[in-house]
Parts: sequence; structure tokens; C-alpha cells
Amino acid sequence: MNIYDISMTVQEEMMVYKNKEEKKPKFINRANHDNGKHYESTIQVDLHTGTHMDAPLHMLKDGATIDETTLEKCMGPCKVLDLTQIEDHISKEDLINKDIVAGDRILLKTKNSNDDTFNMDFIYVDHTAANYLVEKQIMLVGIDSLGIERSQSDYATHRQILGAGIPIVEGLRLKNIREGIYEFIGLPLKLKGLEGSPIRAILKEL
Repeated sequence: MNIYDISMTVQEEMMVYKNKEEKKPKFINRANHDNGKHYESTIQVDLHTGTHMDAPLHMLKDGATIDETTLEKCMGPCKVLDLTQIEDHISKEDLINKDIVAGDRILLKTKNSNDDTFNMDFIYVDHTAANYLVEKQIMLVGIDSLGIERSQSDYATHRQILGAGIPIVEGLRLKNIREGIYEFIGLPLKLKGLEGSPIRAILKEL
């Protein structure tokens, strides 16, 4: 059985949203093996760095927090949809001919997976596609960009999806993944009262 790691590697000089310096993780060495000491480090990291999951609180006041995310949503069969032909954004029209049904976990593969540096014009999900996914009552949605929407002042995509209690996974690496059905595992850290978490995301062939 093949297992595919679809996570970004967390490192100090990594791709972050809009190349914001404050979003880059910092590794701090607190102890090393010199003089017989053990090795121990501290990491300072934005919760939306690399491959991560958004909980409703990220966009909705009084929304559910990441530790309240139902683990059933974070693991199980998923459908990877190949949308690499799209040049700007994913709309409802791009999804209606895909086999999306209630309870699906949907991962969106786009041209973003080819980017090794942050692309300000990344492919995103518009409000019509977001509304369609909500209507279909999916369980989880993921995309291969560090944001599921781009330059939408009202954050319509986030608000629609998170408002329906659907976790959003951003920062997936799907370049070498073919369209199809896999088992998805992407568990967030159990962080009390917070709005998101880095995850280690993998796919297993069924």
C-alpha cells in the first residue's frame, strides 16, 4: 500500500502566505549535546503556517475552535479532484460535473502544486464553489494553496464553508497525486480555544 506525504516541510526559510516575514517559523535551540547536555528546541510558529487546518473561529466570532473539530472529519476516504486546467479560480461550474456527494472529503489539486515560491495569483475557490460544496454537505475541503480564497474583502469563501462547520485544509502538496479516491489522514494538534493548527497530512491508496 502506497502512502503519500502531502504536507509542506516546516522550516525557517519556507513558503508562507504573501511572503510575510512574521509568518515564517523560528527554531530556537535551548540545549545541545555539548558538555553532555541533551538536545532540546523551541519552535515559534503561526498556526496557519505550511499545511494547516482552519476551524470556524478563524473567521467567525464565537465559532468552534480547533480542539472541537470532530476527528471523523479529519480521517477517512477522500476524493482528489484534478483541476489543473483552471487558470484563475474554481467556480461552481468547475465542480458540478465532479462526483461530489454528502459526506465527502474533497481535496482540490490545481496549478498551485507546481509552485515552490508564493504566487500572488494563486488559484482559489470563489463564493459560488464554496456555496456548492456547502449545499453538497461535504465533510472537509482542502486545497494546494496557502489560502482558499484570494482578495475577497468579505472572506465569503471562508465564511460560507466554516459557517457550515466544514474544516478547511490549506497548503497541501498534490503535485504527484493523481485524481482518485484515497484515504486521508490530517489531524490537528489539540490546541485549546484556538482557531487553527498545523497538520501532517497523508494519503493512502485504497
